[in-house]
Amino acid sequence: MNETRVIFIDDDAAIRQVMAQTLALEELPVECFADGAAALTRLDANFPGVVLCDYHMPGMDGLAVLQALKRIDDSIPLIILTGQGDISTAVAAMREGAYDFIEKPFHQDGLLEILKRALEKRQLALENRQLKQQLRSLAMPGPRLRGDSPAMRRVLAMIDPLLDTNADILLRGETGSGKDALARYIHENSPRREHNFVAINCGAIPENLIESELFGHEAGAFTGAEGKRIGKFEHAHQGTLFLDELESMPLALQVKLLRVLEERKVERLGSNQLQTVDVRVIAATKSDLKQLSDAGEFRADLYYRLNVVQIDIPPLRARKEDIPLLFHHFALIAAARYDRDSVPLDTAQAARLMQHDWPGNVRELRNLAERYVLMGPLALEPGDASFSDELPAGQSLAELMDGYERSLLITTLQACQGSLKATMLRLGIARKTLYEKMKRHGLDKAQFRD
Repeated sequence: MNETRVIFIDDDAAIRQVMAQTLALEELPVECFADGAAALTRLDANFPGVVLCDYHMPGMDGLAVLQALKRIDDSIPLIILTGQGDISTAVAAMREGAYDFIEKPFHQDGLLEILKRALEKRQLALENRQLKQQLRSLAMPGPRLRGDSPAMRRVLAMIDPLLDTNADILLRGETGSGKDALARYIHENSPRREHNFVAINCGAIPENLIESELFGHEAGAFTGAEGKRIGKFEHAHQGTLFLDELESMPLALQVKLLRVLEERKVERLGSNQLQTVDVRVIAATKSDLKQLSDAGEFRADLYYRLNVVQIDIPPLRARKEDIPLLFHHFALIAAARYDRDSVPLDTAQAARLMQHDWPGNVRELRNLAERYVLMGPLALEPGDASFSDELPAGQSLAELMDGYERSLLITTLQACQGSLKATMLRLGIARKTLYEKMKRHGLDKAQFRD
């Protein structure tokens, strides 16, 4: 049943045979039934395909099948087959929730086009449902790293041997490049995942408050300190502390941070007692700390203490192959949040995304995907001041489209869980073409199966 993509219901054995042969030639898995009751026993809410049903049948007619199908899952598309002169009947069925109708005798190309669109709609519905379930059920919400470009593969290769260690890590990347997401990924895939992930933006807290935020204070330690406060280091005990925009930390506080990193002990303001903390520190910066330390704007000893492991996160313009995959991911999240459908990009829209330089990096792409879900194609109009129709320097159109093709293949194979038949149908290409493209891009269907 996992491979079935079409359930066909018709009481005419000859028509069932023709339909089975037609869809078999298109390598579209189908199961044929003579009556609706038998077909409905093969359907559940996880059915990944569509139902094609004759309207006029003894027993359960097409409308009765539709009503029963809606009780199973109202997002399973039902396509009605009608005889000539039954247009009013078909329109009535569509008012009741049928996806579409087609007249007998039908043209094969027209039928296949309707089936393709219905299957895409069903796949999107299942993806949105799965994402909503994940957002509700994840005990540790947080982003997964997305991307299969060479630049991201290098980042993941550097991270992988560090996940099971307690090593402090320094992340460097432009604003919006995903430093927070990477820090959360490291935490959630480490032995510390059951404990707190505590994030603090060193540039967003006033200088006179950041020491208290990090190390805590006792009652009466300063004006306004009415009670004891546990600092971020203690709150992150046995977990991970993420220090973002580290370059903004005052020099005087950098001395105390260095001591904590060396001793793994903190002293609350107003206290003379040291508190032992077991914390992994992940620091992030958008600046070159070496240059800042050479200029006397950042402590050199703290830089060298944190620079045991430094991971440079590539900007989005350096991994454009990942743009369609990331956009699809963010659009699904937005669709789940706003209870909207996520409509796939067409070729022109995807090409426009690939041409943009993304100064805001992944954050800018995520915001655009959210606008796209809310506003539709209008969000991607070339008149938007944030987009340019010119090709970025250093990349030809052929290179951009090659990267887009690879990313589109990866996105579709993932959505179809490695099923080549479903991928062929969704992309509208022949099996031989799909094999050739996967081979050229170094892709194997096995890597996309759960």
